[in-house]
Amino acid sequence: MNPATLHQELSRRLSAEDHIPFAQFMELALYWPNGGYYARPRQGGQDFYTAPAAHPAFGALLVLQLEEMWRILGRPTPFVVLEPGAGWGHLALDVTSYACHLDPAFTQALRYVAIDRAAHPMPGPGALAHWVKASGVPLRGVTGCILANELFDAMPVHRLVMRGGHLRETFVISRQGRLSDVEGEPSTPALTERLSSEGVALAEGQQAEVCLALEPWLEEASHALERGFFLILDYGHPAQELYSPWRVGGTLRCYYMHTVSSSPYDYPGGQDITAHVDFTALVAAGQRCGLESYPLVTQGDFLRNLGLPMLVRRLAAAGVGQVRRDANRMAMLELARRGGMGDFRVLIQSKGVPPARLTGLEGPAPAWKERMVPLPLPLLDGLHLDLMAARYPHAAQDFEDLWR
Repeated sequence: MNPATLHQELSRRLSAEDHIPFAQFMELALYWPNGGYYARPRQGGQDFYTAPAAHPAFGALLVLQLEEMWRILGRPTPFVVLEPGAGWGHLALDVTSYACHLDPAFTQALRYVAIDRAAHPMPGPGALAHWVKASGVPLRGVTGCILANELFDAMPVHRLVMRGGHLRETFVISRQGRLSDVEGEPSTPALTERLSSEGVALAEGQQAEVCLALEPWLEEASHALERGFFLILDYGHPAQELYSPWRVGGTLRCYYMHTVSSSPYDYPGGQDITAHVDFTALVAAGQRCGLESYPLVTQGDFLRNLGLPMLVRRLAAAGVGQVRRDANRMAMLELARRGGMGDFRVLIQSKGVPPARLTGLEGPAPAWKERMVPLPLPLLDGLHLDLMAARYPHAAQDFEDLWR
């Protein structure tokens, strides 16, 4: 028997309870099995794009960091990489493909497990990638790395606002068939406790989001990891920056057909809904779960430390036409662009691992640079977006073909 549609389930809950926390609405809108945004088959990149879809260099550089983690752990076999929220599998494909060019012992040890609530795997090398349909991390005894790329920004959030010196929560109601906001007392003391523990005091009229789902998720994931690392890449900030008074409207954003809005009720199930990640909460939750956190860095610095500038420079001698060279250069630079993906944050946490130097955080040693020289240059293919063609269609025309 098929579950109720998203709209039927929303109507049922709002009829039974009059109003529901926004976090409950967001959970349904994104993940309800019959009509939720992430539950439906979708055209890749129709509403937004992520770093793995932008260029295979992202996965190539990440697997270099994963290989270094494998060495730090003593070259275990198997070395398991779990990727929750894997979606279409761009990152899984790029990591496992580029791993074939690295240390053969690492390639043999690597077990990549892509996890998603509604897996839609892309075609690619299947020998190293395994797919699991699940919402959590249903494994135990893992030695390796849990890789979370843009996972936490799509976890349900509670919406808060300061009114007359009192913290209020924004709930969802239905009036004459239309969804709208209503304010009330916070649905759980955990919301006030989170902000208080971080030393956050919202300004009058300031809106903010709090994700209570990240801690139980991290607790479950830490139980899955016996020894190894968490590698978290997402857009967000430490709490004092995230809840700064100048963010008066909060960070909730909706994405529909590459347009951005702050109207979550316009297309329930038809648009992505996100909020910036509280990295202070992630560090604190990790500490309670027995994880050690490394210093937070930006994605731009992380990728540059791993060798992104070397890949960009090699394009000049890549033996490809000007248009293809420019398209690859633009996409590579987009991964680390300030004001864009380069401002995303990278948090590495460890469990059962002595303190170690990680190249993505501290920069490449001479041996790292030498090792990258013989590695193949990752280039755009038909499975990745062509950002240049999308933004500058006239520039994507290869006029060299007219002379042949």
